[in-house]
Formats: sequence, structure tokens, C-alpha cells
Amino acid sequence: MTLRVVTIGVYGFGEESFLRRLRDADVRLLLDVRQRRGVRGPEYAWANSLRLQTAHARAGIVYEHHPELAPTTELRQVQYAEDERLGVGERSRRVLAAEYVRRYQAEILGSADLAPVRSALPRGAALLCVERDPRACHRSLIAERLGVPVEHLLP
Repeated sequence: MTLRVVTIGVYGFGEESFLRRLRDADVRLLLDVRQRRGVRGPEYAWANSLRLQTAHARAGIVYEHHPELAPTTELRQVQYAEDERLGVGERSRRVLAAEYVRRYQAEILGSADLAPVRSALPRGAALLCVERDPRACHRSLIAERLGVPVEHLLP
């Protein structure tokens, strides 16, 4: 079996299409790398922590929260400032700010123990955050650091 990491965001999915996409990719373990495990908007209520965990348990997908891989509130503010400067919203962002990437790699990934994530890969692990486009999300930085093939699941 070739090791790979899968990533997925919430935006653009409904609950059923999200679960179907995970099943189609043979994901058995969802690694939530969000700091805050809630999503604004009624269309994404299914992705809030307790509902997400319940749905995944019913689907036979194990859920784990890895807050140590989430950007800090201060770091998210760096990205929000760049989004504002560019006139884009979080849901329409297509790329991460260079300063955010630099700081995330230094402040979070520089000291993160990725061994638990690496050991989860043979079990069909997926990294979860909210952004639709993986290039606009820190999950792509985590995936890149793992040094294995990456498959980004899109709606």
C-alpha cells in the first residue's frame, strides 16, 4: 500500500456529499486540524464538531481533533488582514498570504510532532479544515510537510 494523505475542506459540500467523497477515497480516519471546530452559516451546521463526530461515527469514520496543528488566533489575523487588503473573503480565498505561510511553518510546523499524523496515514487518514481550495488552507502546508503523495478532495 502506497502512503498518501488526503485533505478536504467543508465549503462547497453538504453533509451527504462530504461523507460520500470520504468513502469514495477510502478515508477511515478524519484528522480535524481546525482551532475552532464550528462553521458559520446554517448550510454548514453539519460540520460543527459534535454533529460531525456523530455523522462520522455512524459512517464508520474515526474522528480525531489535532488542535496543535491549527493556526493560532493571532496567525489567522495575519491572513484576514491580507484577505481584506485583497478584497477577498475567507470562502473565496484562493491562496495563503506569504507572511502567514512563513509564520505557520515556523511557529506551528516547526515544533509540531507529525508522528501521530504519519502513523495514521496507512489507516486512510484525511486532514480536515474549512476552506474549499487547499491552496488557501493550512492543511495543504501540513500535507506538504508529510512528504507523501497528496490527494485533495474537492466538491
